[in-house]
Amino acid sequence: MNKLKEVIKEYGRWSGLLTYVERIETNIKLDFSLSLENAKALLESIGKQICIDNKVDLGSTPSVNVVLKKAFISLGYTNSSLVNQISSALATIGQQVGELRNEIGLTSHGKSLEEIKNRNNNVDILTREFLIDTVELISVFLIRNFETKNERVSSESKDKLEYLEEEDFNELWDDLFGEFTMGDYSYPASEILFYTDNDAYQTELDNFNNTKEDNND
Repeated sequence: MNKLKEVIKEYGRWSGLLTYVERIETNIKLDFSLSLENAKALLESIGKQICIDNKVDLGSTPSVNVVLKKAFISLGYTNSSLVNQISSALATIGQQVGELRNEIGLTSHGKSLEEIKNRNNNVDILTREFLIDTVELISVFLIRNFETKNERVSSESKDKLEYLEEEDFNELWDDLFGEFTMGDYSYPASEILFYTDNDAYQTELDNFNNTKEDNND
């Protein structure tokens, strides 16, 4: 699961997931039921963390398919048809992983000695690799989308903060050029300049600061 490990390395906050990754990789051939158990836990952990950070209520005992569906929806995609299709697909995959885990897992239900002996023979190696690759793909997709959204929000907040810090210049620029109205919306000239041509805003801000320094001299 190298792609997932690279993503975890990039976004260190998810390093706790490495425990699941190691268990999945270690047992994929030895005891696939353990790999599946940890794959299910991996998907649940990612989905729950995204929902927690996005303040999504999961209820008391959410299933893995509910967690994945709500996590994807909380990422903020606007195409409702696409959201429904992808979130339902993620939920179905999560449900199938859980059901297969229950079918072959040792700890889900008591099994006969024969069932214990043959449990891993029910899933061939190609199917095992496909399932784990699918889990990895979903994990990478969810983490990257979540982190990209966070980076974008942080960047927008930083820009807003920097704009508000230049109160004197903004007030002067707004006094000179006023506000621009578009229908029911109006925007001060300084804010428009800041967000549409940041280089020009910085040039005018530098001129303003230089003039202020000259006057102080």
